[in-house]
Amino acid sequence: MSGISQLAALAPFRVRSYRFQWPADLLTSWAIEMEMLILGWYVLAETGSVVLLTLFAALLNLGTLIAPMVGVIGDRIGQRTVLIVVRAIYLMLASTVTVLAFTGLLNPIYVLVNAGLVGLVRPSELGIRSALVAATIPHEHLVNAVGASRTTSDSARVMGSLFGAGLFVAFGIGRAYLVVVCFYLFGTLLLLGCGPEFRRPAAEGPRPSPWRDLKEGLVYIWRTPRLQAAMWLALLVNFSAFPFMLGLMPYVAKDVYHLDQTGLSYLVASTATGALIGSIALGVAGERMRVERLMIGGTVVWYALILVFAHLRTMGFGMACLMLAGFMQSMGVVSMAIMLLRTSAPQYRGRVMGARMLVVYGHPVGLLLAGPLIERIGYTASATLYGAFGLVCVALILMRWRGDLLTPEPASL
Repeated sequence: MSGISQLAALAPFRVRSYRFQWPADLLTSWAIEMEMLILGWYVLAETGSVVLLTLFAALLNLGTLIAPMVGVIGDRIGQRTVLIVVRAIYLMLASTVTVLAFTGLLNPIYVLVNAGLVGLVRPSELGIRSALVAATIPHEHLVNAVGASRTTSDSARVMGSLFGAGLFVAFGIGRAYLVVVCFYLFGTLLLLGCGPEFRRPAAEGPRPSPWRDLKEGLVYIWRTPRLQAAMWLALLVNFSAFPFMLGLMPYVAKDVYHLDQTGLSYLVASTATGALIGSIALGVAGERMRVERLMIGGTVVWYALILVFAHLRTMGFGMACLMLAGFMQSMGVVSMAIMLLRTSAPQYRGRVMGARMLVVYGHPVGLLLAGPLIERIGYTASATLYGAFGLVCVALILMRWRGDLLTPEPASL
């Protein structure tokens, strides 16, 4: 790695706000991954139902329908304020789970209710994180900042999953959740050091209603071909790729590979290690990357690796395949986020990222369809069907927006 690349990768940390936000995002991401692994395994072990497991994972995305309005609120009152509120909700709900676990009152029904409550705000959080980065980091360092920011969630899937599984096995769900609560607490407090944000000038006269702001944001996306193409691609990967890489992994570990919680953590960590390497590579490469082409190429190879993984039954080969898939996932998904932020005008970024999280609704739909499909035709056939569908749809998106996606990207000022 050259000295210039190192300096570019570290440039965002010269901004005080980013030095607070990055560790805040890291702690929160670790807590999220630990929490979801612990509760996902708990639901599957207590009920033995893949349908309830997919329901649990789907409920975590319940709030995708309100994510665009959360983006509108962020544009109005500031991304930092919204993010603090979201993380305070995480803290409150995790504390409740801890109390129920220690008192012996925890059951799968409450876990599903908790997932639904978390799911009301969780889909908005990643978009608000990115919008806050874009609002506090100079444009010339945005690619490096987004790549470095993505390492917080990718590293959490590596260490958070291993750490969470180890705590769960060694000490039980109650003590494991005490660590989750502490991470959420410090992840919330650190946000107090973020800001100031680059805010758009206040409009003269009566302020338009939030619904009008939302409509303007959606029209802006629809009339910007590059943004529209990225949104369709985001909807596709959430519907047909992420269900088999995230929500169904407890089922794959338990019923396909016949592993315990520790084995599940290894599978999750394999995907996350590849994704972390990809995020670091993007953070170092910075502005030299043609992110629109990388988005398409990474997504195509990601789907191809999902097809391969569907037919593997050896844990070693499976982990290697998942690591490669995680790397290509980062190439596709992180490049997509960078392209959305660079293409969007500053006054629309909150709404664009809110709409980006709206398409996450494809994830619970894909999960809820996958559960019954696996019970009817089996895991391998279902994963193959989803992967083939994804490749066909990527080809259609590329055909429709080829000129917009493969030409040099205009930077937003």
